[in-house]
Amino acid sequence: MTSSDPLRSVYTSNLPGILDHFGISLVVSTYQAGKVILVRNDDGVINTHFRALEKPMGIAVDGPRLTVGGKNTVWYYRDMPAVTAKLDPHGKYDACYIPRQVHITGDIDIHEMAWGGDGLCLVNTRFSSLCTLDTDHSFVPRWRPHFVSALAPEDRCHLNGVCMVDGRPKFVTALGETDEAGAWRGNKRSGGILMDVEKNEVLLRRLAMPHSPRLYGGRLWLLESGQGGLAWVDLPHRTWHTVATLPGFTRGVDFIGPLAFVGLSQVRETATFSDIPLVERLEERICGVWVVNIQTGETVAFLRFEEGVQEIFAVQILPHRFPEMLEFGNPLINTSYVVPDDALRDVPATLLSESPRQGSEEPFVQAINRGAVLLDEDRVEEAMALFEQARAMNPDAAMVYNNMGNAFTAQNRLQEAVAQYEKALALNPDFPDAHMNLGMALLKLGDLARGFREFDWRWQTHFFTPFLPPQPRWDGSPMPDKTLLVHTEQGAGDTIQFARYLPLIHERVGKVLLVAPKPLQALMATVAGVDELRGPGEIPEAAFDAYTPLMTVAGVLGATLETIPANIPYLAPPPDRHLPLPPAPERALRVGVAWAGNPDQGNDRNRSARLIDFTPLFEISGVVWYSLQVGERAQELRDWSGPEIIDLAPMIHDWGDTAALIDQLDLVISMDTGVAHLAGALGKPVWVLLCHAPDWRWMLDREDSPWYPTVRLFRQQRPKDWAGVMARVGMALQSWGNH
Repeated sequence: MTSSDPLRSVYTSNLPGILDHFGISLVVSTYQAGKVILVRNDDGVINTHFRALEKPMGIAVDGPRLTVGGKNTVWYYRDMPAVTAKLDPHGKYDACYIPRQVHITGDIDIHEMAWGGDGLCLVNTRFSSLCTLDTDHSFVPRWRPHFVSALAPEDRCHLNGVCMVDGRPKFVTALGETDEAGAWRGNKRSGGILMDVEKNEVLLRRLAMPHSPRLYGGRLWLLESGQGGLAWVDLPHRTWHTVATLPGFTRGVDFIGPLAFVGLSQVRETATFSDIPLVERLEERICGVWVVNIQTGETVAFLRFEEGVQEIFAVQILPHRFPEMLEFGNPLINTSYVVPDDALRDVPATLLSESPRQGSEEPFVQAINRGAVLLDEDRVEEAMALFEQARAMNPDAAMVYNNMGNAFTAQNRLQEAVAQYEKALALNPDFPDAHMNLGMALLKLGDLARGFREFDWRWQTHFFTPFLPPQPRWDGSPMPDKTLLVHTEQGAGDTIQFARYLPLIHERVGKVLLVAPKPLQALMATVAGVDELRGPGEIPEAAFDAYTPLMTVAGVLGATLETIPANIPYLAPPPDRHLPLPPAPERALRVGVAWAGNPDQGNDRNRSARLIDFTPLFEISGVVWYSLQVGERAQELRDWSGPEIIDLAPMIHDWGDTAALIDQLDLVISMDTGVAHLAGALGKPVWVLLCHAPDWRWMLDREDSPWYPTVRLFRQQRPKDWAGVMARVGMALQSWGNH
């Protein structure tokens, strides 16, 4: 099929359906045409929506943040869902990216970018380095290859791609292992390299113009652009395997399910692209986005640009069906505001809420979208009113009942939530989000058997990225002579909670190969039943016979509340960690505290508190307080002027360090974070402070937990009421001290 856009494109008829199936769109950059392109499904037709920027290249997407890098500029955008109600045609859009900031770097030839724990990481190609940004500098150099002897604006090795692991740059690609201006041009055919940033060593050589390293599905992938190839890297053997050879210069890739969306460029026969295998193989190259099944290497769909666009740099998936990206001069920017949550309490509700507009072309969609925005803002009653309107307009729409279920869940009305999810599934039995949400509601009610079965549908939602090796997924059957790969998922707390199942797994298989991110590896090495421990991307294909996600094991083994393994402790501090606590008076209680979790977690606005909320506790005598808080929220301690709190963050480099420190404390008080799970797994007394509608694992209306015998739960009696929680914790702490 052919699009009607001025920059004409042709696409396969199944491409709109693929985008619709996953509920996604694409954002693509073309520096040659000076455009950022939104690729969207518009009722079965591909819509390519262009925005003009000067030489756009790298794109970084992180939650609501969309960032585009160019020759000398970084443009920051943020999704403001509420603005979609102001866009025409009404009800069509489900996201709206609005410009928030521009940073001028100078001409550093920005290539790939990615968000990490230290903010935005940029490949500074002109200065052959990785860098970050701050308001006082053009850029802040953070790393460069060991063979590049100086920070000089000479493009010495054409550093171009970066892959983040656990929030830090881990792998980079470059076109040469060279240390002179432009010297990489001398061997474009096979001079390319892949490097390990942390070790600052070359892992692969003899690549043809490599780009776009990515970790996905337990494997490290890259594009061997000079060959037109998509390949995965066998890190233990330091080689690579080409999955697909495509009809263009491959550059820019993103993944979902079994599919890779790969950017293709025609590449002109200039000095930059001469003498590469692709040009010799194909007289005519193609520009577009190719969709490849990474299990078979088959091309399943494509979008080909016919006119105006010859070169693609970045391809990123957006978790929206039909997003908008406003230009800097759009008048909507003048009436669209983002303010802190605390300030929203002082804004009149009439200015925050709009009913679906009369005469709207899509009032049903607008009611659904606006209701979802209100639900995210914890305005549950207003959201439910809009969902009721949507149900009246379309009583056979499964998404209405799924959203109503979410609204009931937010109020802890779980039986009503279950009924709504079941209505959604009666209308659409293959609705992954409704299955997953039903699973979490059932788990929270204590129905583990059915709950884990439904929760397993998470792998078919766009929230999760499945590990997809050719080996089968384990069904719990005995494999006495076989190796089972167990991979972690989600946050550190999830891994710590479900590590208790590893000894039970080991009883049924010959060997357990655990794959865990580096910050967890030293801690996970203390779990019984782990025969081998690897990091993501370090798994040879032949190293295992079957695989399983760690959180799936509980359901596979038939978990019930009565059979949860609770042999505490099942973790221990790594034996090589000797981190003595700063001293405390002999009779003082040594209490560790963590007031916030991962800010990217979906409910973090409710589950995390502020350091200042703990002030009544810090004023209790006879207690020495130790901060276990790390990450960006630890900054609150730097600005703290209240009672003394000893900051342990400088001693913490991974979860093994955290375990060694917790082991020396008398008590841990934490929000719903990995720290709480770790203290429970170590058998330490831990008081977990929970928001009004907490995560499923803490269930409802109880002060104990079947998962951790040493846990005591303190729940908000009403939303946002941390003061009431702290009052009860304070009384309990004083009683503890008296005994």
